[in-house]
Amino acid sequence: MIGVRVNGEETQCPAGLNLVELLEHLGYRPQLVVVEFNGEILPRARWAEQPVREADGIEVVTIVGGGS
Repeated sequence: MIGVRVNGEETQCPAGLNLVELLEHLGYRPQLVVVEFNGEILPRARWAEQPVREADGIEVVTIVGGGS
């Protein structure tokens, strides 16, 4: 297990995950979020190749649909 910071809170996750796997592990639907990874908005095309390591900082913003 490794420690990462997700939306400002420390959490534990299995070592060896990529970003998509981490999001799914945390219960997010990757197609419905935007991710800032260590201070950088990370393009969705890079998520599957982005390893998650000890002490990484991840901000997850959920996309909400709707309208008037």
